[in-house]
Amino acid sequence: MKSTIALALLCLLLAKCTCAQSNLNAQNVSDQKLKSLWAKLESAISETDRNLDGVLGVAIEDLTTGQRFLLHGDSVFPQASSIKIAVLAELYHQAQLSAQGQPGKAKLTDLYTVRSADLVQDSDIMGGLTPGVTQLTNRDLATMMVAVSDNSATNVLIDRVGMENVNALLDSLGLHNTKLRRKMMDVKAAAEGRENISTPQDMLELLEKFYQEKVLNEEMTADFFKMLSTHKDSFIPRDLPDGLQIANKPGELEAVRNDSGIVFLQNRPYIICVMTTYLVRERDGEEAIAKISAAAYRYFDRLARSSPYGRVISERNSAAPR
Repeated sequence: MKSTIALALLCLLLAKCTCAQSNLNAQNVSDQKLKSLWAKLESAISETDRNLDGVLGVAIEDLTTGQRFLLHGDSVFPQASSIKIAVLAELYHQAQLSAQGQPGKAKLTDLYTVRSADLVQDSDIMGGLTPGVTQLTNRDLATMMVAVSDNSATNVLIDRVGMENVNALLDSLGLHNTKLRRKMMDVKAAAEGRENISTPQDMLELLEKFYQEKVLNEEMTADFFKMLSTHKDSFIPRDLPDGLQIANKPGELEAVRNDSGIVFLQNRPYIICVMTTYLVRERDGEEAIAKISAAAYRYFDRLARSSPYGRVISERNSAAPR
């Protein structure tokens, strides 16, 4: 009788060992496949880099695992209108502080009356409004800044939140290579070298900290990304499926094309920041951003639609007869 029980226990132990080894083998296969897919993404970015007549910087993060890809991640690039992400960040930061009772902070509902003195070039909406009559809220200004990159709306917001406060927020987050150093269309400042700058990694980390609610509470974070997801003409979404929520802000200057944002892909959101400068042809920079964005989407979409091996094995084992 005892020998029968011992034999049964031995068989059970062997079965468990075999199952564990099977699970381990399956996990190894899964890991190898993931490495292969990641290598394809790296290869696609490297090919784009080789073919681009200009300088390319890339930062991508899987918000599920924290895995990152960096190409010239610490290189400083002029930001053009992508720096408006930082202006929006400080606006929402101050709005939250105001809601918590701190005086002297900008609110999303603060009113502004349009003034002729505030109008600058590339102000597609503000330029058509009636000075001295039309009133807007800070939220309205932010919408124009994000949706059509209205430079006058941006400059009003910079005045209202304070350039020094934008930079103080960036410094407090450890983003020391990101600086707002001039208002939009300030030709004199640009000629003096006071350009608005950042790095692919800095911009990635700015978006990551907001995503992780390290700056704003849950409600304000959701509203921040809703604002940043306002529909716009940009490069990251160019070859992606319709209907994706993409919280991004592109930037354009002579010989410069950038786009940074979060793609809220169901089950697999990710950050992508692509920056180009010293371009011979700006169109090449736009195409490079779109191509890298499409490659990243293909990678994350496969992960989002695939069941992890561990889950499949667990389901299979739980369904086995006992």
